[in-house]
Amino acid sequence: MYHIVASDLDGTLLNSEHQLSAFTKQVLQALRQRDIHFIFATGRHHIDVEQMRENMDIDAYMITSNGARVHNSKGELILSKNIATDIVPAIVSIAQDNPYVYTHVYCGDNWLINKEDSYSLSFFQESNFTYQLFEPMNCPVNDIAKIYFTTSDDKYNQELIAIQHQLVDLFGDKISIAFSTLNCLEIMAAGVNKGSALAYIVNKLGYKLEQCIAFGDGMNDYEMLTTVGKGCVMKNAPQIVKDHLPNIEVIGANSDDAVPHYLQTLLLK
Repeated sequence: MYHIVASDLDGTLLNSEHQLSAFTKQVLQALRQRDIHFIFATGRHHIDVEQMRENMDIDAYMITSNGARVHNSKGELILSKNIATDIVPAIVSIAQDNPYVYTHVYCGDNWLINKEDSYSLSFFQESNFTYQLFEPMNCPVNDIAKIYFTTSDDKYNQELIAIQHQLVDLFGDKISIAFSTLNCLEIMAAGVNKGSALAYIVNKLGYKLEQCIAFGDGMNDYEMLTTVGKGCVMKNAPQIVKDHLPNIEVIGANSDDAVPHYLQTLLLK
C-alpha cells in the first residue's frame, strides 16, 4: 500500500494547457479523504504552486524549485537551500548575449527574467504568477533557489547543452543541474533534487520511501523516480528520459489525465 503520492506538474499532472483537470482535482481530493498524502514535486516557484493548491482546496506538501524549497501542508517553509552567492553572477550572465536563450531567476518570492517571454507565461494558466525584468549584471545574489535557461523551441536544445557543459566545467559539484524539458535547463545548489527533498518529507511524516509512488517526465525527476517504492514515467516524456529509466513503468500521456486514472485504479478502487 502506498501512503504517499508525489507528482511532477508540467508534462505529468497538468494537461496540455498546463492546467489541472476537474478529474485530476477530484482524484487528489479523494486520496486525501483516504488519508493518502499528496506532494507536489516541481521545478515551479512556490508562489505559483501555492496558488494551485489553494484553488484545489487540498492540504499538500510542496517540493518546488526542484527541491530547493519545501513547504508543509500549512504552507510553512520547512527546507530551503540556496545557490552559493559567489557563483550567482557568473551563472546568470553566461547566456546574456545569446539571442535564443532566456535567463530566469527564482529569487525569494520573485521570478526574474532578462527579456520579455510570452512563451513562458503560457505555462502559468493555473495562477497569476508572472515575471519581472532584470539585468543580469544587477542580479541579486541572496535567496536564489534556482536559475534556469529556456528557449522558445526544442530546436535550440544544443544552445542549452553548450551552456550545461560550460556550467559543469566552471562549477562542477558546486551546483546541481538538470533538464526538465529539452528547452529548459535548471540549476540549483549542490545536492538539491526532488528525490532528496521527498526523502526529507517522507521522514517527517513517519514513512519510508518504499511506501511512496511518484510520477514524472523529465530528467529533473530522475532521483525521485528511482528512490521511491514505485516510479512511473509519462508516455510523453522525451526518449532520453525513458532511456535513463529502463526499469521504470511507462504510463499514458499527461494530455489523457494518465496520472489520476492510474491512481484511481491503483488506490481508489
